[in-house]
Amino acid sequence: MRTPGWGIALAFGVHRSARPMRHTLRTLPIALGGITLASVVLLIAWDIRPSLFPPRAHDILGALPLALIAVAYLAYQAVHKRRRNDLLKALLLSLAFLFWAANQLWPDLPAATLFNDVAIALFVLDVFWVLVQPGGYASDPISMESSPDHSTSEETRLPTSRSVSLKKP
Repeated sequence: MRTPGWGIALAFGVHRSARPMRHTLRTLPIALGGITLASVVLLIAWDIRPSLFPPRAHDILGALPLALIAVAYLAYQAVHKRRRNDLLKALLLSLAFLFWAANQLWPDLPAATLFNDVAIALFVLDVFWVLVQPGGYASDPISMESSPDHSTSEETRLPTSRSVSLKKP
């Protein structure tokens, strides 16, 4: 007896053994996220009782969650097969976290300030990209309501406390 839903997959050459692999790949970002959260707990533990940790442990404990979440986020985006634009944004954000992690890990290096500044630039670029992309802030119905540049008919505008559609049902 065939497993429901596998007819199309088998027609396209996807073997049943591929299903466990996909499941494993989908759990990888979650596992990395869990490890990241555990590393944050260790970082906070250092803040509470630094005497329990070896010298310079904070450098590693501060960098580890930043690097791990960067890798987890890239893995998440890759596993969920996002569009190229989304993958580029994920790469940008992950690089920002990795530069921040480098700054945390090697604060005494001459390049530490550069690492920090590159991280800031990438974070700012990431948020700016969200603001200007189609479907981002500029197309938000609330911002459209207050902006005279957007032509929105009364029939398609979302009702708010300030505007009510006058069209009768």
